[in-house]
Amino acid sequence: MTVVDQPRTQVSDALARTRVVAVLRAGRSSDYAPVVDALRRGGVLCIELTLSTPGTIEEMAALAARFGDAVEIGVGTITTIEQAQAALEAGARFLVTPITVEPVIRLAVDRGVPVFPGGLTPSELFAGWAAGATAVKVFPASTVGSGYVSLLRGPFPEMQVVPSGGVGIDDAATWIRAGAVAVSLGGPLIGDAFKGGDLSDLTKRAGRVRRVVDEEAARL
Repeated sequence: MTVVDQPRTQVSDALARTRVVAVLRAGRSSDYAPVVDALRRGGVLCIELTLSTPGTIEEMAALAARFGDAVEIGVGTITTIEQAQAALEAGARFLVTPITVEPVIRLAVDRGVPVFPGGLTPSELFAGWAAGATAVKVFPASTVGSGYVSLLRGPFPEMQVVPSGGVGIDDAATWIRAGAVAVSLGGPLIGDAFKGGDLSDLTKRAGRVRRVVDEEAARL
């Protein structure tokens, strides 16, 4: 079996349409819901909750009950198979890892769940793709810049890429232009939302990144 023929789950309809993942790192998992709602109102529908926030797995049932299919909630910062299993049992719609953990990738493939393993070097990224990743996460993306994605497409034309780590709202378009299937944003999008910031401002930022990405995608 070639790498191109490797079984893999494709990106969801929501991510294919919106091309933006919001990464949420909160002090408390009980703070997630208002931020998720503000993102939803701005058109950012794919939400990555991170295991660095205590109680993330336990909070997922409440979030699913509140938002249903209005948003797509996945779990990130996964580094072990046990964490991946717990996230899937809690209803995660996709999995994200900061490093390439092949057992996690294989579990997601077996379950038919999109998985986005992290890597930076060509060897790391190819290992994730060869194992069946939906797309590989270039992390931390700001250290290499969007031109890196263009260069990767030379030897790896089939590889799907999502940059994460230091991606800003205004430079999101350059990553899409370079060939990224989507962009993943944390601090530049979330801002002070978990520190008492105005959630209407978060909705505006979400709307802005959607416009930036949508306009660029329309040109492709």
